[in-house]
Amino acid sequence: HWMKDADTVIGRIARALRPGGRFVAEMGGHGCVRTIHCALIEELDRRGYDGRAASPWYFPTAEDYGARLAAAGFAVPYIALIPRPTPLPDMMGWLATFSEYFTAVLPSDERRSYLESVCERIRPRLCDANGNWTADYVRLRFVAHLAGA
Repeated sequence: HWMKDADTVIGRIARALRPGGRFVAEMGGHGCVRTIHCALIEELDRRGYDGRAASPWYFPTAEDYGARLAAAGFAVPYIALIPRPTPLPDMMGWLATFSEYFTAVLPSDERRSYLESVCERIRPRLCDANGNWTADYVRLRFVAHLAGA
């Protein structure tokens, strides 16, 4: 999900495998961290930056990724989106770790307030009354076999 050029990635994996080789993976799927992702984009937009252009993430549907795998010569007996709400010990820590591409467009003295604003945007949906955060992860899992065996 950090590699937007999925066709190149899949093609290189296919080249690395022997005929009949197996490609089993899990990655962020369609809807993964949607609440967080939208808030990161919207807060950059509010500040006059292009939030969508700053996003490094690619979260495909099962249909999209399955079609890409098939186009590269894979048979795909299993592919599914799996919702996986994930408790987080600290949302600001998560944001600081995973939002570098978003914060990179900002002057360094604005980055902390940007992340704090994002945190406040998502608090109503991802933080419970006791202050416990849960990220809205969705995983794309699949098993694919390269044709030829």
